Amino acid sequence: MSMDDSPLGSFLLPTGFDRPHVAAVLREGSVVAEAGRYLVRAREDRRTRRSRSYTGRSVERAVEPVILVPGFMAGDGTLALMARTLRARGFRTYRSHIHANVGCTLNAAAQLEARLEAISLRRGTRVQIVGHSLGGMIARGIAVRRPDLVSGIVTLGSPMLAPGAHHIALSWGVDALVGLSRAGVPGLMAEECVAGACARQSFDESRAPVPPSVGFTAIYSKRDGIVDWRACVDPLAVPVEVTASHVGMALDPRVIDHVSAALRRQIDTAQLALRSA
Repeated sequence: MSMDDSPLGSFLLPTGFDRPHVAAVLREGSVVAEAGRYLVRAREDRRTRRSRSYTGRSVERAVEPVILVPGFMAGDGTLALMARTLRARGFRTYRSHIHANVGCTLNAAAQLEARLEAISLRRGTRVQIVGHSLGGMIARGIAVRRPDLVSGIVTLGSPMLAPGAHHIALSWGVDALVGLSRAGVPGLMAEECVAGACARQSFDESRAPVPPSVGFTAIYSKRDGIVDWRACVDPLAVPVEVTASHVGMALDPRVIDHVSAALRRQIDTAQLALRSA
């Protein structure tokens, strides 16, 4: 499927970016090893905790809550292992309440914004967002629009610079959703969401400058078999390269280590800026 045959608007694939070649998806097979790596690390962590005294098992709680946002056609469950690890490290995590990220991106952003407002009001502080793939692009758009709610974002394999630079298999998925929407199935991406004014607005919001008060880390992998890794390296972000598949970024413990470090770093930076103000 060429870009001309794709349901996506041509502006979503700017010059300089490419779709991963068809065979690139085979690299996603490493997700099995990445899942195994998570299980090994989890077992080691349990042994370490049990070897400590009861009082030594407590960890310092991060002040700012963290919400995790899933990628395209995924739900909160895909980030459950990452959330569990972050909680063990002192982060208070929240679900996005996105059961399947298959609807209009603007609607998903509005839903997430309302969720952020509720969490911020409850905790009395701004919120950090960890977004996988499409979830990261949604997070970036909200950070631009609502820096009063968002203190930092961490994106994982999010092709913000070129949302159309993804594997042909994703285009088939988009095409199927648009077809079902056209047939009258509610709550799915429509043509406006992937090629019209709706898609243009989402893309423009994901490219607007991130306010200085919002921390921004972009995690990417050159082994990504789903999106062009170059589209994930936002020039306004702190870039962090990992070795993982696109799907595996959600559970590889080495990636979670980088997510945890980025969240801590962004908290420290925000507190330092507050003291200097």
